[in-house]
Parts: sequence; C-alpha cells; structure tokens
Amino acid sequence: MKIKCKAMCVFRHNGSILLLQGKDSKTGAKYSRPLGGSIEFGELSSETIVREVKEEISADISDVKFLGVLENVFDFEGKKHHEIDFIYDATFNDPDYYKKETIIGEEGDGRELIAYWKKIDSFTNSDDSLVPEGLLDLITK
Repeated sequence: MKIKCKAMCVFRHNGSILLLQGKDSKTGAKYSRPLGGSIEFGELSSETIVREVKEEISADISDVKFLGVLENVFDFEGKKHHEIDFIYDATFNDPDYYKKETIIGEEGDGRELIAYWKKIDSFTNSDDSLVPEGLLDLITK
C-alpha cells in the first residue's frame, strides 16, 4: 500500500462544520469527514482544496487558511490505510451555501455525495466519529 496525501477543508457556520458521512461496510462504523480529496502530482494542497470543492459541490471558495497536518494510519473496509492530511479552513463565495441544510454534489467517480452541517460539539457524545483522527482537537484549539 502507498501513503496517500490528501487535502480537506473545514467550513464553519454557527458552531457547525460541513461534512460528508460514510460507513465502513466491514465494521458498520459511521464516520464524518470534511470535503476534500487526493492531492494530484504538481498541485499544492491549497490548490487541491479549491479544485475539490469546485468538483464536488460546484462552489467557489476564498480565504483559504492552513490549519495543520494530520497523519493517520487506520483500518477501513478490511484494509490498512496511511494518509497525510493537509487541513484547511475556507469561506464560500456564495453565502447561500451557509443557508442550506444539505448540499448535494458528486464524487469524482460519479457517485452522489451529500454534505451536511453538524454541530462541532455533537462529536463528544456520538457513535459518529470525525475523521481524520485529531481533526476535532485541531479545529477546537
């Protein structure tokens, strides 16, 4: 397996962050993660954020700010994974994105994605984990 380098963006609004929800089909564990994806060769991680958000939910963003780097080794779908995640904060250029309860978009492989706003403090008592590991600490410092 290879180490994957990804960039993710935390959008904040009224104590909530915008997330995608997923589930490990092998374990049944639920997780939520920010928008983002793999860094392409020759692309800066900050450029990845702008591209991924545009591709996933057709949104233009600004005020992209670097928050930190998280390294994670984890099991998912019965396999071990290793990621280096560059975490950013940004602002939607169109304020209407903050008014939507859910935002429908599309993954790179054509699958529908649904982003939703979730209160940051709800992760302290939930069976839904925020990934990558360490993200909650990073955004609540």
